[in-house]
Amino acid sequence: MQLEILNLSKVYPGNRGLLPTSFSVVRGELIAIVGHNGAGKSTLLKLLASWLAPDGGQVTVDGIGFCDRLALVRKIGFVPETPNLHDGFSVDYNLTLFARLFGAPVARVEDTLQEFKLLPFRRNTVRTLSKGLKQRLSIGRSLLADPPILLLDEPTSALDFETTKDIYRLIRRIQSLGKTILFTSHRPEEIRSLATRILVLHEGSVVFDGAPESYFESSFYRTLYT
Repeated sequence: MQLEILNLSKVYPGNRGLLPTSFSVVRGELIAIVGHNGAGKSTLLKLLASWLAPDGGQVTVDGIGFCDRLALVRKIGFVPETPNLHDGFSVDYNLTLFARLFGAPVARVEDTLQEFKLLPFRRNTVRTLSKGLKQRLSIGRSLLADPPILLLDEPTSALDFETTKDIYRLIRRIQSLGKTILFTSHRPEEIRSLATRILVLHEGSVVFDGAPESYFESSFYRTLYT
């Protein structure tokens, strides 16, 4: 297994958050994490990305546990729902800054600008970019250190139809390069289009873990969307 989660938990006042959760991930999977608001989806991704400290449990990648940020970004890239970019600086500067923070080669900046079709916008400040361009930049930033695992929190939130399709193509291409991807979503069409496996969270616990075909025929799907 590439990623192992064992009894991972983070509980907030009112017993909200993520209860002790265990599952494993095989390299190359594209996993949708679904559930109602407050089910623990974003909390799970933030724990895996080390944006939150867990109350208990552990995470290992390729059999190796890790706890420091520099080691982590080389294993797991994270794109939060709200981009963590510096709005007042250029696209180029944002990538250069994060490359230095991640200890990635400077050449990765040029590669990312090319790969994510950002070359024409390299001198633009982030605040002037469209939502779709910001998302492409956020995903490119998360992959600067070439991590084998990518986490996406609501990757097409507030994007229009055409931009959403562009992000779908980008996600599929990233997976085709051998990356493992976990993403949260509220969109049935997105889950159906992308996922090779689905995890359903309910009140902080995994209540379904299986193939898309089984999920869309299950009571969990009907409960969420009807």
